[in-house]
Amino acid sequence: MASKRTGLKTALGAIIALTFATSWLCLPHPVVAASQTAPAPACLPRTYAALRQPATQQASSIELNCSLMLEKTDIISKRLLLSGEKASGITIDCAGATFDGSRGTVNSGRPTILIRSTRAKDGRWSVPQDITVKNCTVKGAIRVQGLGANGQAEDVRLSSLKAGHTQHAQASAPRNIDLSQLRFIADGKIPLYVAPGVTGLTVENSAFSGRSGGTAIYLDAESARNTIRANSFAVITKSREQIAVDGSAYNLISGNRFNDPVKGGIFLYRNCGEGGTIRHQSPQYNEISGNTFSYSKGGAEPAIWLNSRNGARLYCLTAPSAPFGSGLISRDFAEFNRVAGNIVIGGDVSLIRNDEDTNVIEHNRVE
Repeated sequence: MASKRTGLKTALGAIIALTFATSWLCLPHPVVAASQTAPAPACLPRTYAALRQPATQQASSIELNCSLMLEKTDIISKRLLLSGEKASGITIDCAGATFDGSRGTVNSGRPTILIRSTRAKDGRWSVPQDITVKNCTVKGAIRVQGLGANGQAEDVRLSSLKAGHTQHAQASAPRNIDLSQLRFIADGKIPLYVAPGVTGLTVENSAFSGRSGGTAIYLDAESARNTIRANSFAVITKSREQIAVDGSAYNLISGNRFNDPVKGGIFLYRNCGEGGTIRHQSPQYNEISGNTFSYSKGGAEPAIWLNSRNGARLYCLTAPSAPFGSGLISRDFAEFNRVAGNIVIGGDVSLIRNDEDTNVIEHNRVE
């Protein structure tokens, strides 16, 4: 006979699950806010001409403060930098043109397109928002960053040692970035890196291929309300999943197709102090729905894995202590997520892995 304590725990678990399942429609799910920024003016012909010039060590990049329409035949080897408030409202329509930062070019190993916040001398962060990049081939990588390039950046680390870090990181990072109809061809670097604090980013109707030393998309700590929708993924990775959701919350990952993601599809976890940075936010309230995972061979890592780490990293042993986030407990806490309507072709139901009762796992099927 079950004890009163066990019975109470089971009843409470059922109430929590029912409450969560029936409240999904009320959650503040990832909806990109309407543009608050006036469209940027069109670039002058001299800016377009400068961009088309081949990149050199002395002139490897160009800062853009205007909207741009390219020609389909353009091959741009310069890095494109969109920095601070002055980049807000920019639209870049490649019309099929290519940004080339692949191996062997001047900009190999650096972000091909970099959308970034900048910090003034008074310490204030200048934040770009309402930016659109569409109809491009990107041989290399796009990075969107605020306080720092990744979770180990010094400004990110210092901020993480204080309460309110998630709010500070989000206020300091780019927001409302729309990436659509892009063809990412990875050449070593992660093709799309969404750095700490980024909110309201959408990547849709795009294709990811090539080879990455990491993942195809990385949603870093404290980012939120981003949308990954109607894309195809076929990136060859050494050992990583296609999409990493690392301490990122309220995201929508829906309607995507994954072709042979043998190293993993979508993993939710939270780094526990890597690089001395405390991760405050947990990977919670994400929706992973309507995706298709297609396999041609066995032995694959999970298509979807909630709580894929839970402190199983050496750096957890030396992580800084604090009364919040991973500084308090190193577990992932991938809770209150919804995994629904996904299809696994050529695999089995074990490819969706979950050990947390607050997550809703429903209507997924195997073909």
